[in-house]
Amino acid sequence: MKVLLALMMAATSGFALATETAEAADAQSQPALEHYSYSSKLDIARVIDQTPIPAVCAVVPRQMTYEDHQGHRHTVEYLVMGNGCTP
Repeated sequence: MKVLLALMMAATSGFALATETAEAADAQSQPALEHYSYSSKLDIARVIDQTPIPAVCAVVPRQMTYEDHQGHRHTVEYLVMGNGCTP
């Protein structure tokens, strides 16, 4: 009985370790969030993703993930006017 319990614990801890390793790899692949300013120099070779602009009448943050000419990924956050304003 003790052997069976030990085997079950070992199998569970191995699964937990594999999950933690996968989460760590995902965290490393996500680029750090940079905040855009007018003095920022962006080297955009290819836009990968952009967050949608909400339907509100206000200035809202938007994020863009892009790849530079060296193949490095960046995520930049900048402000845009929402799409919910009607004249």
